[in-house]
Amino acid sequence: MRWDEDISPGPPTTRQFLVPILDRRETSQSSATIKPLENPPVTLEARERTPLLRKRTSLSFQERPSYTQPLTGRLPPSPRPMPIARRSSQLSALSRISGASVVTAKQLPGGQSTFGQTLFNAIAILLGIGMLSEPLAFAYAGWIGGSLIIISYGFVTCYTGKILARIILSDPKLRSYSDIGRKAFGPRSAPWISAVFCLELFTVSVALVTLFADSLYSVAPTYSSNVYKIFGLFIFIPTMLLPLSILSYASIIGILSTLLIVVVMFIDGLSKKDAPGSLWNPADTSLGIEGVGALGLSFGLFMAGFSGHAVIPSLVRDMMDPSQFDKMLDYAFLAATFIYAVIGIAGYLMFGNSVSDEFSKDLMKIPGYNPILNRVALWGLVLAPLSKYALAARPLNITLEIFLGIDSGASAPDDHGLVTKTSDEGAPAVSTRSVVYKNIAMAIERVLFALASVGVSILVPEFSSMMAFLGAFSSFLLCVIGPILAKMALRGQVKWYDALVLAVAIVMATWGTGAAFWSTRE
Repeated sequence: MRWDEDISPGPPTTRQFLVPILDRRETSQSSATIKPLENPPVTLEARERTPLLRKRTSLSFQERPSYTQPLTGRLPPSPRPMPIARRSSQLSALSRISGASVVTAKQLPGGQSTFGQTLFNAIAILLGIGMLSEPLAFAYAGWIGGSLIIISYGFVTCYTGKILARIILSDPKLRSYSDIGRKAFGPRSAPWISAVFCLELFTVSVALVTLFADSLYSVAPTYSSNVYKIFGLFIFIPTMLLPLSILSYASIIGILSTLLIVVVMFIDGLSKKDAPGSLWNPADTSLGIEGVGALGLSFGLFMAGFSGHAVIPSLVRDMMDPSQFDKMLDYAFLAATFIYAVIGIAGYLMFGNSVSDEFSKDLMKIPGYNPILNRVALWGLVLAPLSKYALAARPLNITLEIFLGIDSGASAPDDHGLVTKTSDEGAPAVSTRSVVYKNIAMAIERVLFALASVGVSILVPEFSSMMAFLGAFSSFLLCVIGPILAKMALRGQVKWYDALVLAVAIVMATWGTGAAFWSTRE
């Protein structure tokens, strides 16, 4: 749909001037008379773009190819005003009376995804590597705190996701999370939003390196996890140089392996009758929190599982019927909250307060399970980070390359608006030598990025610390604090419940970030 489309009835718009002529019957009945002018020096130009149309009127309209002769008379005022048809873009924000159309979500230009497809994509985005730390989050917060936190997070993040969706639907020009930030806070907010996205993507890259090495160490404890991280460079670096067409297919491995480890956990828990590691005979658990610092860590660990808001603008624009997005989001967050709660509760029952930061480690530690099944599942967790690493790092790589002036003009899908896409039409031809130099510089930048992520993973080896920081800092900013502040800025008013959620989110984010940093020093 074209937003500047003329919705007025009648013949198509023309640039030619339309001259109204009074009907003789109405002229004879009217008390007004036409007094001719003597050689009036009138010269008119054809500037009117929209024809003056009115159904069932006594006026007739005559369209001329051109107008060069001056008018010889003056028309009296019409007894009824003749309305001028307005374009739909001028009516999009106004309420019309008596049958006039109002632009709604159903009239917005939809995408290609159905309700079911969008729902599947949303659930797939929400279910990430954060699920591996859900049992540890319950161990930190206890049964009471963990249940309250995960349920409240599900409601709050679903609410803030709807805020982002409604802002996107209110303006057809908005396409990404960064566009929302620019509209709400001005263009100066763009660098800060990009910095938060870059930090989040780098943290995810570090967490994937840690998950790869820990899973490989659980399967084959021949070398230490740090040695496996260094070995991983020989795989991470080549994948970062592969095209996106190949990496997109490899991401399917990550989704299947993550689901496989969850299925294996339940099979193990139901097959074993005695503690630890049994769902029939649970391990020792706690109702209350483990400590103040542990509670702060649980804030970030739980929130890391709900950090999918950066992709919500893309999901909205890709949905055929955007008016159904709120309903879809309810189902998606209900499913994600249920799955996270089931994984956290089952893992906490099986391994208790001694659960590892990745419950997959415990599957190989505790005897009595099917070793072949567990080994296959853990090998899947070894392959999952390898398939996701390059995709997670690609938007950040492109942002760094643009900043350094060595980008090759490619763009990454789902870059959250970090990359400003420009047209190459009319650009001067680039020499072959310049292209070669840029490709070499790009390869060096990506190698250095892989070295940096592996180095940070060696310095901060705890997977739980990285996930807690990811959830407490960037996820709280992007999923709760950012959407609510954007709503306040655009509406110019503050609701009491928005202020309450914002205040609690700031406290939790500060508390969780401090606990994540403190845990790395212990």
